[in-house]
Amino acid sequence: MATWLISGASRGFGREVALEALRRGDTVVATARNTDALTDIIDAGGDRVIPMTLDVADAEQVRSVTAEAEERTGGIDVLFNNAGIGYFAAFEEGEEAEERRLMEINVFGLAAVTKALLPGMRNRRSGTIINVSSVGGIRSFPALSWYNASKFAVEGLSEAIAHEVAPLGIHIVLVEPGPFATDWAGNSAAETKPEREIADYADTAGVNRQNSRQGAGQEPGDPAKAAIAIVDVAHDTNPPQRLPLGQFAYDGILEKFDMVRDDIAAREHVSRSADR
Repeated sequence: MATWLISGASRGFGREVALEALRRGDTVVATARNTDALTDIIDAGGDRVIPMTLDVADAEQVRSVTAEAEERTGGIDVLFNNAGIGYFAAFEEGEEAEERRLMEINVFGLAAVTKALLPGMRNRRSGTIINVSSVGGIRSFPALSWYNASKFAVEGLSEAIAHEVAPLGIHIVLVEPGPFATDWAGNSAAETKPEREIADYADTAGVNRQNSRQGAGQEPGDPAKAAIAIVDVAHDTNPPQRLPLGQFAYDGILEKFDMVRDDIAAREHVSRSADR
């Protein structure tokens, strides 16, 4: 059995993974900015659930909550960095305050929780850190420039950490979902104000923003099925570095690799000629 710490456990993947982990007999430190939203998880797990208030953008709270979680459980085996938000805006339409808030939560919050729990995992020479990225961490989409930037950062950060901690018995897994019915495109995402919209971007960022908003809750991905895959990986002794989820993500990532190959191949001789 494993002991989890899950950020953003009140909804989406966080909620479903918490419930699936509890069904497997695991213990879950379920964190959210408002623990009132964790009632169904508490009811499902009883004394195997430790609800804690956590805003990942609050550095002091991250330190105190993770320390308490380690003390109360004897050590966290699996960190599921799920907390995150979206922001819909063409790059030129974006508001700096919203952009910085997104990066603070999606990148620096994830990093802070990871850094706080790594010492315990290093001491035990074991642990799995599962970071929620996105197909948008591999390829970009109009209206999502800063969200893409945050998930590209999660990808690069996770890869580097993986190189550093692999000899210490610690695994890093990147979960890369496509569109899932998690409310990500609904209440969990902000968008540019109407007065900031620029007509020149209506057919690119505007269309993608509108389609994403209108389709919120109707996405093809099933969060409960994703949770089964994520908990399986957490219990795997040899987990993958990447776990795309959903056909859109799997196909989209492979398409990106093909696009990069095609793009650079035409000037291979130029690229190679830059060495001494």
